[in-house]
Amino acid sequence: MNTEYAAEVVGNVFMTVALLSFFILLALEKKRPHIRFDRGISRESILTNLSAFFFNNIFLTLLRATSLFFIAQRFSGHGLLHSVEEGPIKWLMTFFLYDLAIYFWHVINHHNDFLWRFHKVHHSDKAFNLTTGFRFHVLDLFIEIPYKCLFVILIGVDAHIVLAMEAIQLVFILFHHSNIMIPNEEKLSGFIITPFLHRAHHSSLRSEHDSNYGIVFAVWDRVFGTRQEVTPQKIGLDVIMAGNFLQLFCLAFLTEGHFKKILKIIPNFGGNKSD
Repeated sequence: MNTEYAAEVVGNVFMTVALLSFFILLALEKKRPHIRFDRGISRESILTNLSAFFFNNIFLTLLRATSLFFIAQRFSGHGLLHSVEEGPIKWLMTFFLYDLAIYFWHVINHHNDFLWRFHKVHHSDKAFNLTTGFRFHVLDLFIEIPYKCLFVILIGVDAHIVLAMEAIQLVFILFHHSNIMIPNEEKLSGFIITPFLHRAHHSSLRSEHDSNYGIVFAVWDRVFGTRQEVTPQKIGLDVIMAGNFLQLFCLAFLTEGHFKKILKIIPNFGGNKSD
């Protein structure tokens, strides 16, 4: 099986798993929601997040996938793990290091003013649900691409592993943004990032949302002292609510006063009016 075909097969398998995970988690949210948000806020959250998802995917999915795939093909013979024999051990080592790299990137996004102006869009959601995992500024995702490419170069990972890592990460992003009740979640959160931990990360208080940066493994927050086990009193930053991807895009560049003015120009497409 050649590399291109293997990458295509692995990518298709994991993306299928991600798609199935989305619908399973969506069903669980409907059946056993952990928090019952105001219906208007939830509706606006979902519509805005989905519009951002489709807008971002149009511009970035192909670019991100092809960039990472090309870099992996070009540099797979180099890097820290290039001499490790292909197999489960190398795959686990790669994914472990990948998760650590994304942890650090997440921390940087919260503490660098330039990056935070884009990442705060993700934290502007006043609800917390499955679609919050899609609520990103297009430039937040775009700037992340060269960082991931650098990781691929330093590690020396094969293309099909890159696609698998991306898909697995997506599954966990959907999972820990889900508004669901999980039996024995306290025990589970000792190993992986769960909705309980990530809800604190979406708190309106900076002292709480500057914590629990992990994407998959819970160990990084423990090791670096960024873990908080708290129940936030309020979800989402205290910024004006944006009703679609155009308003989200503007949110990164404008002050509150200017944003209020731009809301009068950019239609909300059926969302609630911001106060």
